[in-house]
Amino acid sequence: MASSSLLSLPEELLFLWHTHRLEILLSAGVLIACARLAIHWRQTRRKAVLTPPLGSPVDEKVPIVTKNDLVEAEHFVPIPTAPGAVKSAEKSGPKRVTGVKKTRRTAKQDSIDSKDGDEVTIQPLIFYFSLGGSTKAYAEQLRGVLSNNQRILEPVLHDLTEIDYDDFFVSPPKSTSANTVYFYYFLIPSYDISTELDNLLDHLKETHHDFRIDTAPLSGLAGYAVFGFGDRQEWPSEEAGFGKDAVAVDKWMARLTGGKRAFPLGMGDVRSDVEERLQEWKTGVSGILEEVSQGKGLGEGAPGAGEAIESGDEDDEDDVPAITQSKPTRPKRTTRSQTSDLEDLKGPAPIPVDFTTAAPKAMVPTTSPTYTSLTKQGYSIIGTHSGVKTCRWTKSALRGRGSCYKYSFYGIASHRCMEATPSLSCSNKCVFCWRHGTNPVSTTWRWKVDDPNDIFDGMKGAHLRKIKTLRGVPGVRAERFEEAMRIRHCALSLVGEPIFYPRINELLSLLHGERISTFLVCNAQHPDHLAALNHVTQLYVSIDASNAESLKRIDRPLHRDYWQRFLRCMDILREKRCTQRTVFRLTLVKGFNIDEEAEGYAALVERARPSFVEVKGVTYCGTSTSQGAGLSMQNVPFYEEVSSFVLALESALKRKGLDYGIGAEHAHSCCILLADRERYFLEDGDGVKRWHTLIDYQAFFECLESGKEFGPEDYVGAATPEWAGWGRGGFDPRDERVDRKGRRIEDKS
Repeated sequence: MASSSLLSLPEELLFLWHTHRLEILLSAGVLIACARLAIHWRQTRRKAVLTPPLGSPVDEKVPIVTKNDLVEAEHFVPIPTAPGAVKSAEKSGPKRVTGVKKTRRTAKQDSIDSKDGDEVTIQPLIFYFSLGGSTKAYAEQLRGVLSNNQRILEPVLHDLTEIDYDDFFVSPPKSTSANTVYFYYFLIPSYDISTELDNLLDHLKETHHDFRIDTAPLSGLAGYAVFGFGDRQEWPSEEAGFGKDAVAVDKWMARLTGGKRAFPLGMGDVRSDVEERLQEWKTGVSGILEEVSQGKGLGEGAPGAGEAIESGDEDDEDDVPAITQSKPTRPKRTTRSQTSDLEDLKGPAPIPVDFTTAAPKAMVPTTSPTYTSLTKQGYSIIGTHSGVKTCRWTKSALRGRGSCYKYSFYGIASHRCMEATPSLSCSNKCVFCWRHGTNPVSTTWRWKVDDPNDIFDGMKGAHLRKIKTLRGVPGVRAERFEEAMRIRHCALSLVGEPIFYPRINELLSLLHGERISTFLVCNAQHPDHLAALNHVTQLYVSIDASNAESLKRIDRPLHRDYWQRFLRCMDILREKRCTQRTVFRLTLVKGFNIDEEAEGYAALVERARPSFVEVKGVTYCGTSTSQGAGLSMQNVPFYEEVSSFVLALESALKRKGLDYGIGAEHAHSCCILLADRERYFLEDGDGVKRWHTLIDYQAFFECLESGKEFGPEDYVGAATPEWAGWGRGGFDPRDERVDRKGRRIEDKS
């Protein structure tokens, strides 16, 4: 019975639908319409609450209505109150929202900023890995060295095999104090087998590439430093695997910390120099920790690492931007700047000014365009007329990528050399100068004279600050960085005329007092200053032409009697040849001073009899000012052309009875050295004659301190290294040659 009733139910429903379908459809339409009206009414009411009428006063904070209640929000809505403002708003429509979204600062960033300039407490963490236990012993030794400062807490050792990487390498550990920051040490050996270090490197790499994690999640650290242990017998170079794991850790930590490498990567050979190298590294890092604890941070330039602009003498191939083709632009209308030379102006000569009636002014005021231009080029201006700049070879030597020609010729360690000048002013406007229109020019000193002590202290301080900016450059060798902080040489050849400075001898005494050798370059236009010059380690005179016409065309001297001054300097140089090492520096400019001038240069050598003749191809700086001076890449000679000129000059000297020979070369600088055979081609203890162009710096200072007369023979150094000899290129085999992309250049010889 029940089953039959269920079967009849669909028929009853179908009957009801056919009977009352009109009423059902009308009822459903009414219900839908009522629901839509209710929804529309509720939305209209919400807008009325959220938006106050135009012109009505509102509180500074406007409530936001939700389904449940009204919640006070931090949104401020500016409403015009003046009638004119109301009309303007009505006409212009809805107000456009402008500005940028304010990002919420993290507690980590606030903590870092609050410590800037304040003394902080450092918590060192020493991470190590060891299979045999030797690295652990070095880590314990390091912990003992660091626990002597009150602001440096006792270091905590962490074996990399016993920690969770997420606790330390995804974000810094939480500090126990708001004024405490962490510093990471890494002691990393390298093995030729798979170890736990592979897992660490994988973790660092994955953290860097994880899009869910900040770009520099460890930027809250005070810094980090890595020391690697390797075996040069098994892996003779880094390319062959020496210290490969330490190199990798250093690279990934630099990225994760945002460039907070506190000290260059240290490397030690476990079979030879590991103790010495580790000690140098520890000393250097300890000094950095002291500065961080005093609130000085990692120092100038540490985050970017290597921002120091280098000397234009030889542009750094690693930093030269690629040349790109661009559309020709309309030449801009040029106006003469305040740094333009008066000698370039046409018309009547300016009225002479008597500077004795007025107080002398600064040569380079801080508010002048000259100061702005020079500092933009990377100079540090010392006082009112001196300057310091980092040479490109300094960074190259720090990274083990080769030193300048002075290292091959005279044994100068490029990373320990300071390039400076006590006078930014010059009396020439050479066509090959890379500072056209930036440094001042004059024939007489008419400025304020700074104290030599201030110049000396300023030079050293500025140079060391620039060296510190190279601390984070990848590839900088820790031992060379430590050596670079102790200046041993000074090249007074940056820009301008060093002997123009009236108190140059006092400055030389200060340099020699700290046993800093001096290499001074002058332009043979100030004979009186040259005659009064005291001892320098080596005295250079720029010889850019062999006759008056060529000299005027290439050096563009300001003195009217420039050729007479030039010849007087030649005679003074001959007088000094018995007391000083003297050098002719020939800068060859193709199309200016090469063709058929070997005989003329030989005549000048005969007159001055310098100890050495350096022949160097010009370096084109690529600026519009050089082009305006008539110089282009076509004026840069190839090394083969420089070599041919040197051989021609050597033959011309022999025809005059002068015995000069090629003592050394540095092909990378396009530079070749001719030396006096009688004085520098000497017989060694084995009875073989060799070139001795190097300098015994210890002997020079001993002679200087003795107070007795001495000559260049008294501080002749050891034999010139074989790799610097003629035909061998002059590149130190202990360094590594790289191309402009930093890739190693294989020695095909």
